[in-house]
Amino acid sequence: MPHPFDQSAYQVRFEWGVAGLQRLAPADVIVVVDVLRFSSIVTDAVASGRTVALADAERWSRNGAAVVTAAAAGEPSVLLGSLRNASAVARTVLELQNRRQQRTSVAVIAAGELTDAGDLRFAVEDQLGAGTIIAALSDLGADHTSPEAAAVCESARGLRRAMRHLLTASGSAKEIAEGVSATARIEAAGLVPTATAAAAEVDATDVVPVLSDGVFVAFA
Repeated sequence: MPHPFDQSAYQVRFEWGVAGLQRLAPADVIVVVDVLRFSSIVTDAVASGRTVALADAERWSRNGAAVVTAAAAGEPSVLLGSLRNASAVARTVLELQNRRQQRTSVAVIAAGELTDAGDLRFAVEDQLGAGTIIAALSDLGADHTSPEAAAVCESARGLRRAMRHLLTASGSAKEIAEGVSATARIEAAGLVPTATAAAAEVDATDVVPVLSDGVFVAFA
């Protein structure tokens, strides 16, 4: 029997973190959104021609990597989404649907932030990133969204002009500005941290990282 919170009646679904992903019905495509660390940094690295191993990313983004690991346990296509590649992610989902030649379900998962106690904290940047991707899907005709997905979609639409301010003023941005150790771990993996202001740029790139055998590569 369907679970009340699995959103299985809808093509486009939304949830938070690993627990949220596990509440949802299995999806054909899972888009993981961790705007200020995981998604933007890996997207920029892949856009530069690199590949990024999930095992390396786990060292500097616990929450984003945990969601990707949980997503990869099944057999969906796992994509990384952010504000920087929101429209490209939507086009990729539709391309995957065209290749499958059947209706394709998509779960958009906001990673959120893990506290020192291991609890999941709401992250405004991930909600806006997920909502912007869902809005782009809707614009392309994939508008059979769950109530949860519709809510974050319209939130992102309404706040689009304030996106840069909201991200740079967020608690996560302040934490990153003070987080020397996290920056060092990113650089130790051979990656360049994406500045908060750059992470707030909508549709700055057409590159979409897709997980393939434990490595993120550009979707082709």
